Amino acid sequence: MTFETIKTRLSGPVGILTLHRPDALNALSSTMMSEVREVIEGWDADQGVRAIILTGSEKAFAAGADINEMVDQNYLDAFESGFLNDWNCISNCRTPIIAAVAGYALGGGCEVAMMCDFILAADNARFGQPEIKIGIIPGLGGTQRLTRLVGKSKAMEMCLTGRMIDAQEAERSGLVSRVVPLAELADEALLVATSIAGLSRSPILLAKECVDSAMSTTLEEGLQVERQAFLSLLGTTDQREGMLAFSEKRAAKFTR
Repeated sequence: MTFETIKTRLSGPVGILTLHRPDALNALSSTMMSEVREVIEGWDADQGVRAIILTGSEKAFAAGADINEMVDQNYLDAFESGFLNDWNCISNCRTPIIAAVAGYALGGGCEVAMMCDFILAADNARFGQPEIKIGIIPGLGGTQRLTRLVGKSKAMEMCLTGRMIDAQEAERSGLVSRVVPLAELADEALLVATSIAGLSRSPILLAKECVDSAMSTTLEEGLQVERQAFLSLLGTTDQREGMLAFSEKRAAKFTR
């Protein structure tokens, strides 16, 4: 399909969605939100798509929300229209999503990246929540996900000052999984996504659910979720194949 603000392609079982508004540093518009939702929900329902990469350009993953669309917004109109709600398709997606971030990931761009399961960052990546500088605060999880990922002190500084952090500081802080050279980002993201896509689907979905639960439950509750998920995989065809392949020192051939 042809879209106005994004590009999509499939590489085997991996879906690659590229934000594409080059004249606006991939600012997050309502059109982009609708198009991203359409693609993500379609791929999530397609069992042939086993992993997803969300990325932008070398200059910007996304430099924030489209301010021109927001300047005349008021509370009631935004509330009644469900303004920004469609972006939840990323955090609600059961298929693993990797954010491959180069350049600026600011405001809504940083928040969208945090909605993904983990972030691979190019060495030129810059992250920040600069909303305070234009008279608002983050509205897509910047005060919540960021705090859970980097801790109160750094999240508070970023939200109150709008200070950007580079890829290395983001990795030290726990915001990103790894930093790779810009020239290697696309290949590394595809390598990781393809690796995930080649594993058994059920444990991938359950592992993702368990890690997500750790963000919103007590330790005791999370351990119970994990235990039940672990036990549910015992006796499955792929569990037997995986363990047998390990003992026989060969690659497993998963069927699901």
